[in-house]
Amino acid sequence: MRDKRPNGRRGKGTFDHPFLRFIFLCLGLSIMAFGVAFSIKANLGISPISTVPYVTSLISGLSVGTTTIIMNFLFVLIQIAILRRQYDWFQLLQFPAAIVFGTMIDVAEYLLRGLYVSSYAGEWLLCIAGIVLIAFGISVEVKANLVTTAGEGIVLAICKVAPVKFGNMKMTFDITLVCISLVLSFVFLGSVEGVREGTLAAMILVGQVTKVTNKFVNKVGDVFHV
Repeated sequence: MRDKRPNGRRGKGTFDHPFLRFIFLCLGLSIMAFGVAFSIKANLGISPISTVPYVTSLISGLSVGTTTIIMNFLFVLIQIAILRRQYDWFQLLQFPAAIVFGTMIDVAEYLLRGLYVSSYAGEWLLCIAGIVLIAFGISVEVKANLVTTAGEGIVLAICKVAPVKFGNMKMTFDITLVCISLVLSFVFLGSVEGVREGTLAAMILVGQVTKVTNKFVNKVGDVFHV
């Protein structure tokens, strides 16, 4: 089956059956959504990709899931504007993927609504849980090898038209989102919201933890001969 990812990435042992790939995509997005919800409950700052939806949620009164869907829709449109004729129209599946991700964030927040911690150490435990879940969800999503997330897609789109490495562009993109969140927070809320030490931890650790979770997900795939 032709690799649908725009950068031709195909992980070890990726699924060939379309239904399994779809299931793994939804599972990965759901796990990442719970990671976001845990980081919100931790109140130590959330991962860079979710800072803008979180702040705009506080400003607008919409749920974080809803603002996540809106932001990801904008990311898809930006990809189309950047790539134009080079755009892979299969990646329009990022629209329904964004809906699944945003919806599951709201579901996860609802399920975790009774979870509270009263200590700084407890907040860090929730933050670490969020980082691990986000990393694990990314590994499962990559295993599906169906479509990229909209956030990753916009970075790949820029890399395709500009002479810049993915890692450097991803870091620049994350920092840009954090800066936008800070500006929005100061202008509309009068204080910093959603960006704290946990944001920096996520920026540094998610990629490193993903290297470990990738191995685990691949081993699970080997067990089921996929």
